[in-house]
Amino acid sequence: MGCVTAVPVPSPRSEAPLPGRAGRLSLAVALLAGALGAAVALLATRQRWSEGTATVAGGAFPLTASGSDVTGVPAALAIVGLAALVAVFAVRRSGRLLVAALLALSGAGTIAAAVLGASDSSALDEKAAQASGDTAATVNTLSHTAWPYAAAVGGALILLAGLLALRYGRLWPAMSGRYERGGAPRPRRRAPADPERPEEIWKALDRGEDPTGA
Repeated sequence: MGCVTAVPVPSPRSEAPLPGRAGRLSLAVALLAGALGAAVALLATRQRWSEGTATVAGGAFPLTASGSDVTGVPAALAIVGLAALVAVFAVRRSGRLLVAALLALSGAGTIAAAVLGASDSSALDEKAAQASGDTAATVNTLSHTAWPYAAAVGGALILLAGLLALRYGRLWPAMSGRYERGGAPRPRRRAPADPERPEEIWKALDRGEDPTGA
């Protein structure tokens, strides 16, 4: 009798679900981080970033500057990042990588602008000059709040979403491909006609064909 060699049975573990789980988890985290980061950055830019006083008529005149007074970059980049987060699902392959890179750059730019604005005094100096009528006037007793750093945290969340899109974006779903690039819906495939149906037989007779196929 010949010797029968046992064929090794492959392990029942499947690696296919792993990319699926990684894709779903990264997608959920990216959506949450991107949306939350944009909301935090936009909210932070509307808050008070710095405050001080200006000398007006021999007295101290209080001044405040919001994030939008200091710089409009964080708010603008937060909106760009939010748009890029949505656009990630409208493109595929290299286009998705480019949009993901834009998303990450929006987050990085938001962080940089917020950190630079945390110590900026130009907005209050301008208000001090307007309040005193002296173009050389500057703000006194300058202080800053924590809101610029809150905007930086929002930028960090947007950056995280962009990095996740760069790493796992290929596993994420895309918008339905039912529509062509021109915007017109693709024609639906019609089921083949049943030659046994009476109306098909009459149509064949009208065309001069033999419906029996003889």
